[in-house]
Amino acid sequence: MRPARMLAAAVVLVLAAGAARGERVDLELVLLADASGSIDRAELMFQRRGYAEAMRSREVLDAIAGGLDGRIAVTYVEWATADAQHVVVPWMAVDGAAAAETFATRLMAAPRRAFGRNAIGSALARGVALLEDNAFDGFRRVIDFSADSANSWGGVSIAEGRARAAAADVVVNGLAVLCRAADCSGRPIRYDLERSFAERIVTGPGAFVLTADDAPSFADAVRRKLVLEIADRRDAAEVRYAERR
Repeated sequence: MRPARMLAAAVVLVLAAGAARGERVDLELVLLADASGSIDRAELMFQRRGYAEAMRSREVLDAIAGGLDGRIAVTYVEWATADAQHVVVPWMAVDGAAAAETFATRLMAAPRRAFGRNAIGSALARGVALLEDNAFDGFRRVIDFSADSANSWGGVSIAEGRARAAAADVVVNGLAVLCRAADCSGRPIRYDLERSFAERIVTGPGAFVLTADDAPSFADAVRRKLVLEIADRRDAAEVRYAERR
């Protein structure tokens, strides 16, 4: 083959590979929110509102703008049983206030479709699958997992779901929800939820657990969590559970 044709073929291959990888973003982020039986409609909307407001916030928008590409890809998923992980907001790029507003509007308008008992391992496995099959090419991939319990029944085990994330180089961070929309009653009586998250669920370099103790702290925790994930603040030791005790 002549040199010119070889060069042209190489260019075509490079372009094809780039197209196969998809749109470049700084981060592919799965927001994996609890919609199990312990979460009623008011609590579900309380959680959605917290993420919608966080995505619109100046802190989060500044974190997105500060990335090399200035955009992230995000999807919002509500999970419950092994067969119920509902994609509330499909994958979309967020690169500024207009896109953040679109995300928030879609999130607040979508109907609830996930119900039933916790299947955390299956939720994590679905998060990994969504990261493996989308139209984006992220420098980093993160699952933002939130729940008010570390119990799991049926489906993929928590250990297997966590292992799948680790094998795919996916970081899993946790938000331990210790409050309700109308009744923020504090920590579970029988066990330490943050410790359970740290020991059984989160994984990857710089993985951390944040806590929401009451309604105001929920919104703040979601906003802080998104900023840390988007800005890749792996030096933020103050939020890592193991270093907070």
